[in-house]
Amino acid sequence: QVQLVESGGGLVQAGGSLRLSCAASGSIFSINVMGWYRQAPGNQRELVASITSGGSANYADSVKGRFTISRDNAKNTVYLQMNSLKPEDTAVYYCYYNPPGWARYGSDRWGQGTQVTVSS
Repeated sequence: QVQLVESGGGLVQAGGSLRLSCAASGSIFSINVMGWYRQAPGNQRELVASITSGGSANYADSVKGRFTISRDNAKNTVYLQMNSLKPEDTAVYYCYYNPPGWARYGSDRWGQGTQVTVSS
């Protein structure tokens, strides 16, 4: 089983920065995709950023130029550096892990979520 442990959320003023971390443990496939979703109250969960084990990254349009996703494969850890934060970035942020064939086998895994609150 794969477990994800997130850290780094908190309260920050608009314009500030936060760095989220997500450490995966267990039987990790070397080829995988990890990333972050977020969900604000009353909203659907939305993809924020993802990164392959090869380092290819994708971002939601709303965070491009402000957020940077990175990973350390040796530590099975993914990071989300969030700069120039806005009140609309306030949400619970969830880390996820997708190994090959995750949709077929239901082997995707999720973290417990970490709250990010941006005050105006």
